Amino acid sequence: QDYVRCGIASASSTDLILTGSYDHTVKLFDTRINDSVMTFQHGHPVESVLMFPNGGICLSAGGNYIKVWDLLQGGRLLSTLCHHHKTVTSLAFCNNFTRILSGSVDRHIKIFDISTYKVVHTLDLPGTVLSAAVSPDDDILVVGMAEGLLSIQKRKTPKEPTSKNKQTSRYNATGKTYQPQKTDFIVHHKRKEQLERYDKYFKKFEFTKALDAAMKKGVSMPSPEVTVRVLQELMKKGAIKAALACRSDLSVGYIIQFIKRNISKPSFQPVLLDVADLLLDLYAEQVGQSPVMDCQLTELRETVEQEVNYMTELSEVMGMLDTVFASAAMKTSTPSSETVPVMTPSAVAQAADI
Repeated sequence: QDYVRCGIASASSTDLILTGSYDHTVKLFDTRINDSVMTFQHGHPVESVLMFPNGGICLSAGGNYIKVWDLLQGGRLLSTLCHHHKTVTSLAFCNNFTRILSGSVDRHIKIFDISTYKVVHTLDLPGTVLSAAVSPDDDILVVGMAEGLLSIQKRKTPKEPTSKNKQTSRYNATGKTYQPQKTDFIVHHKRKEQLERYDKYFKKFEFTKALDAAMKKGVSMPSPEVTVRVLQELMKKGAIKAALACRSDLSVGYIIQFIKRNISKPSFQPVLLDVADLLLDLYAEQVGQSPVMDCQLTELRETVEQEVNYMTELSEVMGMLDTVFASAAMKTSTPSSETVPVMTPSAVAQAADI
């Protein structure tokens, strides 16, 4: 019903053709009957399709999702990959069909292992990726970009250290034991500052990994202010939604636990409340379907209700203190000949409790 964006012929049968369209569908055509024999709903405008050589499994890319379909089981959805922040524009095989390469508008090339569908490597490009391909021997990667750039990268081969390098290494090791004389002029070299892992991911614009690094127990437990600072930085960059989206129930649970532990701290409350609202917007459809997430959200609600009760009680106490201070001020400013207001027993009791 819309433009046909991509197509590929099956390597196992010359009569089968897989196509993807901007009408959100992927269709498998059989030229012997001149009609489509299978249709999948990708859910986004399809930019690229890919089919394994045996013809049993195919992939479709559209939006920031890559979906894996089983053709032998009538087009059953096997897996959904969401590791790009913007539209995925191209797919390709590499490493003898054991790796899948994807290119995206977010200027990243990601390589997946087909056995686990996990990202094993990421490449950064200087422009918007429109097309990518790998040579049969996996030695050359070619990427076309919207800015008119063509990137051709060749794999580096590791070189064995020569005997000269080994001698230099021994010389340097010996030089470290040298003791300077009093007349020597010593130049101190500053060591390069080591960036934290989340800072390294920020430099690579890998915001999801930056949030994962900040949420680890070694960071979020002893230094929650660091994690909150990472959340603030993601908000400033406008990447907080992309960093929170497409997460598993367990990963979302870790974030909710962090919010529950630290939402009582006044300096953290504005940021954590915004993050909690965004989580509810992103994962509202999963409420009631995931026991882990439902349990975490219930505990978070109880924590928030407890904080609201504390604030209500604190307001009442502040009102009592204002009354006491006002009475004391009136007593100080009233002459001895005038009648001095007397506090009731109940007010005295309340002041004593405070």
